[in-house]
Amino acid sequence: MKAKAKPSNAQPTLLVDSEVVRQIRQHARSSQKAEVCGVLIGQDRDHRIEVAACIEGENAEEAGAHVTFTQDTWEHIYAVKDQKYPQERIVGWYHSHPGFGVFLSDHDTFIHKNFFSSPGQVAWVFDPHSDEEGCFGWVSGRIERLKQIGFVDRRGGEEAHEASADEPTSNNGEQVRAVSIAKSEKLEDVPIKIRRVDASADRNRDEDARAGDSSLENLVFKVFFYLAALALGFALCWYAFPRVEIVPVLLDPRTGQLIDPQTGQVIAEPVNPDNAAAAHGKSGKPGSSSNNPASSNQSGKKGNDANPN
Repeated sequence: MKAKAKPSNAQPTLLVDSEVVRQIRQHARSSQKAEVCGVLIGQDRDHRIEVAACIEGENAEEAGAHVTFTQDTWEHIYAVKDQKYPQERIVGWYHSHPGFGVFLSDHDTFIHKNFFSSPGQVAWVFDPHSDEEGCFGWVSGRIERLKQIGFVDRRGGEEAHEASADEPTSNNGEQVRAVSIAKSEKLEDVPIKIRRVDASADRNRDEDARAGDSSLENLVFKVFFYLAALALGFALCWYAFPRVEIVPVLLDPRTGQLIDPQTGQVIAEPVNPDNAAAAHGKSGKPGSSSNNPASSNQSGKKGNDANPN
């Protein structure tokens, strides 16, 4: 009788169908703000996990920082599995982290421990903002990020045939797909990043940016031009057109003569001759000394000079 094999401390071997990876990324990119989820379908044989398909988690409770499998979600998953993949089993789950990297949060760890606790089940995480992805699995009772992930192209081996017709071209130009794998000293820190670069889209963005800059420059130029024209117009009006200055004057209410506000003396003849005539009429004699303070002062001065004491 053979003894039972002890569980290995090494990480399991993970093989993922490239079509499954494409479907996961497409599902994650459909929601750039809320997390989405689904399950992985395949087989687990001798510490070797093979992922052959995936099922989207419809009716899941989705939020910006977490996702939860509801009862309706599980009913949908099992209905699709029984119909399309009756011979396969659930070998894990996947979910997105829109904008905050690849890791398992406390909520994610709770889901993995309670719903995917089998050693042959993994958790796939994809960030649709940075195109970074990674997978976590069970190693000696702990959840660790897997160091190595293998991709399988099931269409590999097909014979390449020359196309009889011209290949279709996109209106947006040629799309260049660049795949970069970040390298580090520790294999567990290796993220997988896939970026798509559209040359024509970049050119359109650059043209839009330049158009926006030029329109902003035109707006600033027009504002300064109108302000300068307005200031020049005010300056021309100030120097070209006559200005009316109001100068306060003091008049004697009885005689109508101008009075110097500083000295208090009469400095001019009455402005209105009618008022002056009326003032002379009241005195009885033209030029009477009683109504003319200036003449009285002069006579008084003469009197003082004539009689020195």
